[in-house]
Amino acid sequence: MAARPELQDQIRQLPHRPGVYKYFGDEDSIIYVGKAIDLRKRVSSYFTKQDHNKKTQQLVKNIRRIEFTIVDSESDAFLLENNLIKQHQPKYNILLKDGKTYPYLLLTNERFPRLIPTRNKIAGQGRYYGPYANVTGMNLLLELIRALYPLRTCTYNLSPQNIEAGKFKVCLEYHLGNCKGPCEGHQDEETYSQYIQQIRQILNGDLRLPKQYFRERMTQAAQEQQYELAHQFKLKLDKLDEFQSKSTIVNASLSNIDVFSIVSNEKSAFISYLKVMNGSIVLTQSVEVQKKLDEPDEEILAPLIMQMRQEFESESKEILTNLPVPSLPLPGVSIAQPQIGDKRKLIELGLKNVLYLRKEKESMNDRSKDLNEVRIMETIRKDLRLTELPKHIECFDNSNFQGDNPVAAMVCFRNAKPSKKDYRHYHIKTVIGPNDFDSMYEVVTRRYRRLVDEGASLPQLVIVDGGKGQLSMAVKALKDLNLWGQMAVIGIAKRLEEIYVPNDPLPLYIDKKSESLRLFQRMRDEVHRFGITFHRSRRDAATLKTELTDVKGLGPVTADKLLTKFKSVKKIKELTEAQLIEEVGKAKARILLNYFSQQEEPQQS
Repeated sequence: MAARPELQDQIRQLPHRPGVYKYFGDEDSIIYVGKAIDLRKRVSSYFTKQDHNKKTQQLVKNIRRIEFTIVDSESDAFLLENNLIKQHQPKYNILLKDGKTYPYLLLTNERFPRLIPTRNKIAGQGRYYGPYANVTGMNLLLELIRALYPLRTCTYNLSPQNIEAGKFKVCLEYHLGNCKGPCEGHQDEETYSQYIQQIRQILNGDLRLPKQYFRERMTQAAQEQQYELAHQFKLKLDKLDEFQSKSTIVNASLSNIDVFSIVSNEKSAFISYLKVMNGSIVLTQSVEVQKKLDEPDEEILAPLIMQMRQEFESESKEILTNLPVPSLPLPGVSIAQPQIGDKRKLIELGLKNVLYLRKEKESMNDRSKDLNEVRIMETIRKDLRLTELPKHIECFDNSNFQGDNPVAAMVCFRNAKPSKKDYRHYHIKTVIGPNDFDSMYEVVTRRYRRLVDEGASLPQLVIVDGGKGQLSMAVKALKDLNLWGQMAVIGIAKRLEEIYVPNDPLPLYIDKKSESLRLFQRMRDEVHRFGITFHRSRRDAATLKTELTDVKGLGPVTADKLLTKFKSVKKIKELTEAQLIEEVGKAKARILLNYFSQQEEPQQS
């Protein structure tokens, strides 16, 4: 697609340097931001390549102005592109949905710290862990920690002075055993701090310290014959083992790794993000993004890696992906595509997640289409007061040109969708001249006599393109076949979109916005297109045959032979004398050449 003259001037001024380009559309708004190692080559490709998909072609059509910024390196270009996309959110750039606030767990910096869920980060409140991709996963972790450690939940200021002054009284949580009562001095700060240290380890994905703590306490209690206490510690250890068994994917030596996997279809890309610490997955997130242009997977994944790491505050120094991505501006971070071993297992786990997500989304789309089709058929059933759902509908139309070459067509819709293998053309055999009524009677009779003879299922609804006249002939045909009452029949008039039903002189007016009427109009347009195409091919064939058979000395057999092989008179005229002789012999070839030369003489004069 050639660029407008004003854009060609701008493109010629672009340097062969790395940088970022911005496309502006109507109202001078940014519609696309891109990066390039060579600005002129990259921007020129939008206007010189011939194999762009429709979305990219639409982008190019909307470009009114181009701006660019030169940077020192591809890495700088990536960062600038990322910032500009976030700032302007251009129409044709892929971007994760904004506005979602992920939950955190806050370990407060108070004396006797609390662990509380929150969506708001306030500096100075304490240490935030997360964000977590979903509330359910965060709550499971919070429940585990509260089951293991008796943490306070009150908001009292537990300073030594306040506790010594006896300002506070223990609450119900103390009596339930969920809190040890530090507000009245029943729990010392050193023991509480040990809990907090272990909780920090769990929140960081490392279960070794808390497991060691409970194992030692269990052993000590057993040695002291405090079997009930030992059992309590064993239950806590079991909870940690159960939690770890659900989380550990490979071995514990794998620590602080981000794993990204991507698959896509024509419309969307699906990305999985796994955060691994100490052999355990501490965060999972799978997302779908709509493709805006025909971007390859690696170009989609690269900016989303940056964005998801930023959203989930990842500081991992190792990234694993299922395909190579362009270099990312992440100093000190390695990016690899492992092919074997435990790291490859992580990639395969991510792929399983996104493949499942893709299948689920595609299945949802299919179910949505099915529900949409059922809704349309149900609307038709109600509008026409049918006794059953019209899963099979057929529509008829006649076509002739000034009474010549009369033909008819039938289109079939199943479950509110075209079933093109069931479309049929008909040559009118029993009617002479332009008689739409008798033609309708003939084709309806032929269609349903054949279905009955073949034992095929009949439609629930028959539509004829026309008013009361065509409808009455369709009804007559069904009665003569003893099929009347086995299917509903309506006629649709062209001018006012009137629906006629048998035995009612007044038309039925369906709401113009109704899905029923839209489907009827679609079927009428489809049968009209299908019939007109067939009629034109017949008419053209008849015209061609007449032209050749009018040539004196050339019979219909020879004319048919030539037209069957070369399809048109134009192509026959382009044959050389030797080619014509080979096809029809010297005598007939000479007749055709003389005829064609006589046809050309008036045009030359």
